[in-house]
Amino acid sequence: MDVRQSHDVYQAIADPARRKILQMLANEEYSIKAISKHFEFTRTAVVKHLNVLEEARLVKPRKSGREKIYSLQPDELMEVRDWLSFFDQYWDNKIDKLKHIVEEE
Repeated sequence: MDVRQSHDVYQAIADPARRKILQMLANEEYSIKAISKHFEFTRTAVVKHLNVLEEARLVKPRKSGREKIYSLQPDELMEVRDWLSFFDQYWDNKIDKLKHIVEEE
């Protein structure tokens, strides 16, 4: 019986280290070893971060010999983009007010 907690995209991107991993993977695929070189914490900690990202379906591993190579799966980030786009109306409103104030002076 698998008792792993499933993480959603918001939990996954909440951590700065995981966001950095996602940014790295946006440009190319990396092995666990290569990702680990970019952090001061242990390889085990990197694996735990990758597991959270995998559970949130933001990264996908593939085997290459004895290594796991990870790639970005950006589709799940669309949920975040859509959620954030709702708040664009508030930013647009603030910008319009600022523009009005500046133009009056």
